[in-house]
Amino acid sequence: MKDRTRPEVVVVTGASGGVGRAVAQAFGKRGAHLGLLARGRAGLDGAQHDVETLGGKAITVEADAADPKSPEELASKTEQAFGPIDIWVNVAFTTVFSPFMEITPDEYKRVTEVTYLGYVYATQTALRHMIPRDRGTIVEVGSALAYRGIPLQTAYCGAKHAIQGFTEALRCELIHNKSHIQLTMVQLPAVNTPQFTWGRNKLPRKAQPVPPIYQPELIAEAIYWAAHHKKRQMFIGGSTATVITGNKFFPGFGDWYLGKTGYKSQMRNQPRDPDQPNNLFHPVDTTKDYGAHGAFDDESINHSYEVWAAEHKGLIAAAVGAAAIGTGALLFGRRA
Repeated sequence: MKDRTRPEVVVVTGASGGVGRAVAQAFGKRGAHLGLLARGRAGLDGAQHDVETLGGKAITVEADAADPKSPEELASKTEQAFGPIDIWVNVAFTTVFSPFMEITPDEYKRVTEVTYLGYVYATQTALRHMIPRDRGTIVEVGSALAYRGIPLQTAYCGAKHAIQGFTEALRCELIHNKSHIQLTMVQLPAVNTPQFTWGRNKLPRKAQPVPPIYQPELIAEAIYWAAHHKKRQMFIGGSTATVITGNKFFPGFGDWYLGKTGYKSQMRNQPRDPDQPNNLFHPVDTTKDYGAHGAFDDESINHSYEVWAAEHKGLIAAAVGAAAIGTGALLFGRRA
């Protein structure tokens, strides 16, 4: 069992910006001790500063998630500094906004190595440290696109689908081994992160998330909650639940609808800057800290009824029960 007398020890990959940065902040403000991994020095320094300002502690490892050795370096340094790892959150990814036929083999390989294999390497490392203690939680941060692919993001969608299949297969192995390690996947909606500023973009116009867009802090709070509850999977945002459920029953309609709307909904009206830096092969937050937010603050939502409902199932059940009792009493009274 976890030692409740010590702060929680948490690892976050992809912690320098976006959702990973917000996750580090969410744990940091609860006093957690964190090991943070990312490629950008300025972003990592910013994440460490956030955590420690909020009341936690952090160490950082500047490394590439696609390197199989980097998760072990992170795990070893984290446990040396803070003790056994309680929670491991995988967030690191990269992408290319482009029609499929314009993506090069090297670009496709790179997205797959970071976004999919990075999770595989990190999860193996987490399990090597957790299995001897038979405890711990691993959170794989996914996407609605793990179930429903969209145009112009074939590399990213393929990687997220792979994570979904890998996670389900691994969960079966943990059950077979009677393991007490919790494996959770959290499926995200469109989020206001720097991804759309620093992702490699081969489109004619600037890239944008498909609305509705959610703020990263909402996502981070949901991830924090999922990490502390035995959730097999959690959908964040109404759009995520709608997309995944709709695709289950009407996949052909999804193909048709996204074929008609998927290009326009992912591009802004401004032309793409051909000199825009991108982080596919090299980080862009080496000297500039981009933080958690992207360029869509004015268009983003900071609440989710689905997350609230997941976090308040007991209250909802009590309210439904009370309503049922009240209705029954009313009907009985009318009959009496």
